[in-house]
Amino acid sequence: MATTGVLTALVTPFHADGSIDDAGIQRHVDRQVAAGIHAVVPLGTTGEFTTMTHDERKHVTEAVIEAAAGRIGVFPHTGAQSTAETIELSVHAQKAGATGLMIVPPYYDPLSIPALHAHLTAVGEAVDIPIVYYNVPGATGIRLDAEELAALGDIKNVDYIKDTSGDFTTVTAMLIGNADRITLFNGWDTLTFGALATGAKGSVWGMGNLLPEQAVRLFEALAIKGDLIEGRRLWKGLWKVNSLLESTNYVAAIKGGLEDLGFSAGPVRAPLQPASAEFRAELATALRAALVL
Repeated sequence: MATTGVLTALVTPFHADGSIDDAGIQRHVDRQVAAGIHAVVPLGTTGEFTTMTHDERKHVTEAVIEAAAGRIGVFPHTGAQSTAETIELSVHAQKAGATGLMIVPPYYDPLSIPALHAHLTAVGEAVDIPIVYYNVPGATGIRLDAEELAALGDIKNVDYIKDTSGDFTTVTAMLIGNADRITLFNGWDTLTFGALATGAKGSVWGMGNLLPEQAVRLFEALAIKGDLIEGRRLWKGLWKVNSLLESTNYVAAIKGGLEDLGFSAGPVRAPLQPASAEFRAELATALRAALVL
């Protein structure tokens, strides 16, 4: 199944006590659908998967798929520290109705390339839906060049890459020299304009939680209409928001921004801490400016 567009890296709404807010998930997914977002990616970095139990991850996967109700695609993140747990979460997501999966490799002890291929091959053999490889070397310690990233496309069901490397040279090499081998989505907020203008098929974008309509409009301007002038106009207004999000803890920034916009998704889970009042005031100003684009 070909997928393009803006895939929001979804926050996980929590109640004040830190428990999962199913009604909040429904409201948040409904807002994404209404804004024209093409798919959602729950349980990634923005979704705070590292603070959740195995059963909670399954619960959120089911809740988001139920909330989406087939209206948009759902790509739950199912990466874990062992191949066995990754397979279990992936098979569960497929049975629950996921469109595809996003998988970060084990991130405590960096894998060799042969070990990475073996890990992804085992998962790919266990499911029948597309896999997005979550390329985030800052967290995993696995830094692949363009050729090594493209080679992942030879693994069964590994059809996409979410690139959160921040390395635009490698992104460009992928988009220009390897686009026929695997589909790359941008996953680094401040590189969104450059990646889409260079030919990325989409973006897995946390900012979509805050400004989904504007995210879709930027994608349509650059990737569909090829309207560089309109794309530049939109990006000029969105740049400050994206720059701010990358300047502090990303999840806390997103949840603080949602609260200030009137779409609260509750608190972050410890050990994460809320964004400071000073930061939230600066982000709120940038969000207000972006809302009128």
